Amino acid sequence: MAEHVHVLRLGLSACLDREPDIQVVAALSHGEGLAAALAELRPAVAVIDIDLPGPAGSTGVAHLRELTAECSVVMLADRRDPVGVRRALAVDPLGLLSRQAPADVLMRVVRQVAVGRPVIDPELAGTARAVEENPLTPRELEVLRIAANGATTAEIAARLSLSVKTVRNHLSSAITRTAARNRIDAIRIASERAWL
Repeated sequence: MAEHVHVLRLGLSACLDREPDIQVVAALSHGEGLAAALAELRPAVAVIDIDLPGPAGSTGVAHLRELTAECSVVMLADRRDPVGVRRALAVDPLGLLSRQAPADVLMRVVRQVAVGRPVIDPELAGTARAVEENPLTPRELEVLRIAANGATTAEIAARLSLSVKTVRNHLSSAITRTAARNRIDAIRIASERAWL
């Protein structure tokens, strides 16, 4: 392991700052500056709380996965929140830890992840299984993701090179599969259950 593990932390206590072999290169309280910090500082490890506002939120899981592609990620989630744990796992982190874990456990996980060793808290993995399986097809998910950004049916059709009728069929099917009242409700349900 390098002399110092360079860590970017997003939303956790300063316990990492006190370790002689861990250098916190940035500490953010909001996901807003995450992209710039990752690009500029290139930390070895990013420690991110899934429930913070910004890219770590439920609508930004895919974006967060893209942002952190160049570093190892330790996601923190609440063990009492299966949906949050599922969202954290969707980022495909090398480490997954309960935010209630003691500071010494967090430091040990950061060190292990820094050298490429995966560490997934088994209790959190069990918590994630408590969430319903996603009933939506990949195309329905794609249509809902675009709709979630405010796109009209015609705009979705143009973006995906589909007919408007086909997009309507995918939206209708997504509404049925999620037992939603309409497309807005389907987006809400899929977001809350970490399917989007």
